[in-house]
Amino acid sequence: MTRDYSDFLPPRARDAGSSTNLNPLQALGWRPFFTQQISVDDLTATPPARVVEVHRNGLHVLGENINTVLPPRPDVTVGDWLMLDTSHPRSSRVLGRTSLIKRRAPGTDRQEQLIAANIDTAFIVTSCNQDFNVARLERYTALAFDARITPVIVLTKTDLVTDTQSYIEAARSVSEMIEVVALDARGNAPRSELTPWCRPGKTVVFLGSSGVGKSTLTNALLKSQSIQTQAIREDDAKGRHTTTRRELHAMSNGCLILDTPGMRELQLTDAAVGINDLFADIQELAARCRFNNCQHETEPGCAVLKAIEESVLDSSRLGRWRKLMAEDAHNSASLAERRSRDKAFGKMVRDVKKLKDVRR
Repeated sequence: MTRDYSDFLPPRARDAGSSTNLNPLQALGWRPFFTQQISVDDLTATPPARVVEVHRNGLHVLGENINTVLPPRPDVTVGDWLMLDTSHPRSSRVLGRTSLIKRRAPGTDRQEQLIAANIDTAFIVTSCNQDFNVARLERYTALAFDARITPVIVLTKTDLVTDTQSYIEAARSVSEMIEVVALDARGNAPRSELTPWCRPGKTVVFLGSSGVGKSTLTNALLKSQSIQTQAIREDDAKGRHTTTRRELHAMSNGCLILDTPGMRELQLTDAAVGINDLFADIQELAARCRFNNCQHETEPGCAVLKAIEESVLDSSRLGRWRKLMAEDAHNSASLAERRSRDKAFGKMVRDVKKLKDVRR
């Protein structure tokens, strides 16, 4: 089924508005999608609260007359909405999400790491220097597409280069369905260029490597210097980790901004839909191949190989598509195996417990 990408288009500037008409929950991003999941009794017994910060010791949640820290949970991430059970905080129900950003956790233990939930727009940030990498931009964009989040590529440090247009054109080659914004993160440019996506009640996130200007952009939108920033290393343009935790910050107009730590490793998992959407051009060509199971290698009648021969498709783009699909398939299978093993172990523990109860 063809997906509707109308939401990926930049919203009208007049929608930026103000927060004067938002109630406390709406100012935290509450919307009808969440209301439909609860009853009046739920609202009274377990009031809703949003996770606005995740750190090592717990989850900071805010709601109407709620401001507390709950014990950490692996199934909860920043941006989640909980129905707060004050008597048993660990049992607080997690509401269904409008979106979820996740990745395979770094390391070899085959775990899934939740990054953020209920995000509307992802600003994928890269700088006009050695950090710029089309393959990395494709990874982040596939992540956003898969989560049904509006992706916007933001090019920073434009003041350091004379040929900004080459970076813009390279970024646009990632996908014709996304906007590309080039700016100097200092000054008024972030507010004038990015505010159309930062509407009251919406939640946006800055994603990208360390040192590309995510915290600087956040400070610019907040009209504050509350978030610490650091300069990049001059020898290789690599950034230092400034942001160390995931935390939502409120703009004056009622939009929430999530500034995330730079991710050195972004392994995709269960993201095949997002990858296919990102490489829609290859999917369209593959549909014209003579054989349904064409691998686009040496098969006769391959429309993909023909497009490469005719310079309609870049062979390096096909290579990056293959790499992401193989990585996603491997990670998804590994995580599925782990889930199956954990499920079997849990069943064994329950069976042993039942047996002990019977013997007593």
